[in-house]
Amino acid sequence: MSRYRVTVLGASGYVGCELVRLLAQHPAVELVGLGANRQAGQPISALFPQLASLDLPPLEDSESLLAKEVDLVFCAVPHRTAQPLVRSLMTRQSPPKVIDLSADFRLRDPAVYEAWYGVPQETRDLLAQAVYGIPELNRADLKDARLVAVPGCYPTPAQLALVPLVKAGLVKPESRIIIDAKSGVTGAGRSAQERLLHAEVSENFSAYGIASHRHIPEIDQGLALFAGRSQPVTFTAHLLPMNRGILETIYIELADPTANADTIKTCWHKAYADEPFIQLVDAAPETRHVRGSNDCRLAAFDDRGSGQVVLIAVIDNLVKGAAGQAVQSMNILLDLPETTSLQALPLAP
Repeated sequence: MSRYRVTVLGASGYVGCELVRLLAQHPAVELVGLGANRQAGQPISALFPQLASLDLPPLEDSESLLAKEVDLVFCAVPHRTAQPLVRSLMTRQSPPKVIDLSADFRLRDPAVYEAWYGVPQETRDLLAQAVYGIPELNRADLKDARLVAVPGCYPTPAQLALVPLVKAGLVKPESRIIIDAKSGVTGAGRSAQERLLHAEVSENFSAYGIASHRHIPEIDQGLALFAGRSQPVTFTAHLLPMNRGILETIYIELADPTANADTIKTCWHKAYADEPFIQLVDAAPETRHVRGSNDCRLAAFDDRGSGQVVLIAVIDNLVKGAAGQAVQSMNILLDLPETTSLQALPLAP
């Protein structure tokens, strides 16, 4: 198997750490650079002691990493911060493939990005090159991509659950889909925030970004892009006092009132029969069922009303919701077995 030179910008964050964990055991990857401006010169094990046994390069600043000749770069830095870095990489004489985990290239309409994120989209010319990366939904487009925009953690399970159903015409067009989403605290990143202090999160359960969460337009776009039509969606995010995991409870009304949860399951089976990371289950899935894995578990249940169905979707927000999905996309880009370095079983307890 060929070896590819790979760097990770933003290696000091939770997603960056997860990328390093997955890439360090990848047989086709040689990690030649890890970026963290404030911690440049330190070993990554100074930030994440669990990585101490790995033979890894020291942390470097972004400028040093951008100068390296590599095959592929993961960009795991915050939105807007990613724009100049990706531009620098993509405009080189021999540009590497770039997999961006920020929000900067997810939304195709720059005006929508600017309205929801409140910052300029200064790389509009690169948007046309960006492929939105949910392998189960657009694998063919990823094969030849030069720039991949990794989806947000909340939109990933929502789209995996809903796109096949909307595409098949199972969801009543004029009905409103309700997405009740809950996430662990790592979804907010590693930077110091008062609302993420232990005393604020512990023994608490809170909603945030009500009717204004930045992942809403991404879900809207995904349904229109992959399913071929728009669908009204109400999305509410909640913060749970746990480290990892996303659970979304989704309420839908079916176009055919005689259809039911079995109809949904049949549609999912057709869409995902050969997908290694999609697991269709009968009992309600829990976040602990996917912790540490690249799996997405889906289940459907009949509600009391005719044609009303409740969906449950769970993922690990740091793996399938970020780093794992990014590595899955890398495997496709490099024509490697898609499950390479992603076969770890969920952790229990």
